[in-house]
Amino acid sequence: MAMQKKITFVDTTMRDGSHALRHCFTEEQVSAIAAGLDQCGVPLIELSHGDGLGGSSYTYGFSKVDEFTLLKAAGKQINNGKLTVLLLPGVGTIEDLKQAYACGARAVRVATHVTEADVSAQHIAAAKDMGMMAVGFLMMTHMASPERIAEEAKKMESYGADYVNLADSAGYLLPDGVRERIEAVRNAIKIPVGFHAHNNLGMASANSLAAAEVGATYIDGTLRGLGAGAGNTQIEVIAGVLQRCGYETDVDFYGLMDLAQNVVEPLMLRPQVIDNGSLMLGYAGVYSSFLLHVYEAAKKYDLEPRDILVELGSRKMIGGQEDMIVDVAYQLKQGR
Repeated sequence: MAMQKKITFVDTTMRDGSHALRHCFTEEQVSAIAAGLDQCGVPLIELSHGDGLGGSSYTYGFSKVDEFTLLKAAGKQINNGKLTVLLLPGVGTIEDLKQAYACGARAVRVATHVTEADVSAQHIAAAKDMGMMAVGFLMMTHMASPERIAEEAKKMESYGADYVNLADSAGYLLPDGVRERIEAVRNAIKIPVGFHAHNNLGMASANSLAAAEVGATYIDGTLRGLGAGAGNTQIEVIAGVLQRCGYETDVDFYGLMDLAQNVVEPLMLRPQVIDNGSLMLGYAGVYSSFLLHVYEAAKKYDLEPRDILVELGSRKMIGGQEDMIVDVAYQLKQGR
């Protein structure tokens, strides 16, 4: 079957990148990034706390600036694309979504664990009632079979999702695993499929290309790869790769490069590299946003971070269980 050659980019620098910056984006920073992305032709520009609307908390880390203030600032700069938010049911609420809409958001990605799509029904319906683009976002897709993921995607389609996005939240998958999952979902639903990669095993661009090759038409990325763990697919890199491969992306490749170098790179707390902790996230299959929490727990209990990550992986911890990291570290310290 001939695959479509048009790719729509979703930039998550101001959402997934929030993890790497410890949720310290300012109004000036998001204004500059949003303006640049809009000028480069990126159609979906995501901004919220790293853990989505309502994520600013003791569990996930407090935002330096209220996310609705940031949404208003970014929204003023977006004239062509859609200001997009992430919402995890149980963390964010429909009231949060309504407030985000009032601040200019016109698309929402409703994120659930890969086997829990049913909890997205109300939020997707609420978004559609508001006239928003609504996306079903399945996290930690390495933890379920392609067949099970397809069933969960069908649920999100039935709720009214405009497309379904598969996330390799741990950066665990290899290209064949991505292809199997994307193909299974494509064959099961009539709406488009997207893919969100993490780079903990250095596979983000390869996995994103693999997803495109088997029919994913929405691809996530971040400027300079800024994101949780070792970061995400570097959007300026995958833009170049996909253009080399003959895909239409409708983005300004040079503009993305310049935006990454001149605006985002100076904000970064550290280079987005695959250090030991990030590598273990991918190897053990642990949610990427756990990393900074693991480092803090390791320091508190004088433990090797890799040991904590292996234990988290063996216990199959999922997104939303950040509060358990300290408990696991304490138990390791006690030899349990």
